[in-house]
Amino acid sequence: MFLLTDDQTIEDLRLFAKRERSGIYDIYNNTSTRGGEMLLETMFRNPLATLEAITKRSAIISDFARLNTAFPFNSSLLDNVEKYIMQEDSKDTQKITLGEKEISAGVTALIELLHTLKDFLEKGSIIRIPELAEERNDILELLLHAALEPIFREKTGSRLSFGAMTAFDVLLRMKERERIMTLLHFIYMLDVYISVAQVATKRQFVFPIAHPKGSNVLKVEGVYHPELKNPVANDLHMHAGKSVVFLTGANMAGKSTFLRSFSTAVYIAHMGFPVAAKALEFSVMDGVLTTINLPDNLGIGASHFYAEVLRVKKVATELGAGKSLFVLFDELFRGTNVKDAHEGTVAVTKAFAGKQNSLFLISSHIVEAGEELKQQSNIGFHYLPTRMKGTVPEYTYTLEEGITDDRHGMIIIRNEGILEKLKNGRRNAG
Repeated sequence: MFLLTDDQTIEDLRLFAKRERSGIYDIYNNTSTRGGEMLLETMFRNPLATLEAITKRSAIISDFARLNTAFPFNSSLLDNVEKYIMQEDSKDTQKITLGEKEISAGVTALIELLHTLKDFLEKGSIIRIPELAEERNDILELLLHAALEPIFREKTGSRLSFGAMTAFDVLLRMKERERIMTLLHFIYMLDVYISVAQVATKRQFVFPIAHPKGSNVLKVEGVYHPELKNPVANDLHMHAGKSVVFLTGANMAGKSTFLRSFSTAVYIAHMGFPVAAKALEFSVMDGVLTTINLPDNLGIGASHFYAEVLRVKKVATELGAGKSLFVLFDELFRGTNVKDAHEGTVAVTKAFAGKQNSLFLISSHIVEAGEELKQQSNIGFHYLPTRMKGTVPEYTYTLEEGITDDRHGMIIIRNEGILEKLKNGRRNAG
């Protein structure tokens, strides 16, 4: 069972690289195989939505980190195996046919790989990971099946006769192909787990504690964005009595960075992966939906405001179906005039507050809306402050409780000398 999310959320959180920027995926990708890379991407696109699955995956990765396990398979060996095994025997003349040299290299590499896998299953650190005991036994049984017995009668590195090579090729690439692919997928899974475990150790990421659905808790300490060199960590505790957080702050105060840091941690936690924080406890949700950089939908002639309305409608539909969601909106209704944005923000946020099996994080420049929302007992208020040093704004990037009325847009405009440039430009033109 997977978490409800979508492309908008994946883009908002910048999970994957795009143009000149890297992605969160790149931070966790320390894999040694192409199959491991692909499996890791699949995990990023499909977070988990059950307590059992999240807890199990987290425990496996945590154990590999604790045991300081290294990936036991040679990367170049796996490259040879992948090139070999992906070529199916076919009468289709358009397909590439492997030559004797490629077959020999592939068979030799696969025999060595299976010997290494057997050794790791029987003697490696995996035997000390209880959450993998069932999979380990299943794979070992598959590996020791009578059909693969000839492989373990061969010594690794020994030169095969032409007849033996041909026989092994038929066995491995044709007759027992499905079994070999299952073994390879298990190796890719190990690659992902061990890769993420190494990242957790190197970066000192923390393993979140998951709670059952419906407990409605989200307690984050020292969360930060993993791509920043010198991040400022923040704490935030949400629960049934504070299921909505209304966030304010001036431009450049760090709202968007905080929102990405916090929601990325929530998303990654649902993958069962370690996160960039000091500690994190969360209730398993049905979905995570964010709206940070919402594009205009020019394909249907939709304005930015209408795109926002459709986004809110999508969230409302999922909430109406009884799903528990973590929902984030950065600058709700920024695409319309201040009056409509004010009224819309108040109305929608109040409606969100009525859905106490979900959690909502809403940022806004409209501080007056915050004053109206104070009558709702389960809405909490936080802001990112700006301190003025003369005419120069300074930002702490540290979350505080309350609502701020900081507005320093005109100060920044004056500090940049924009008005003088425009005025002098007119004189010069004259």
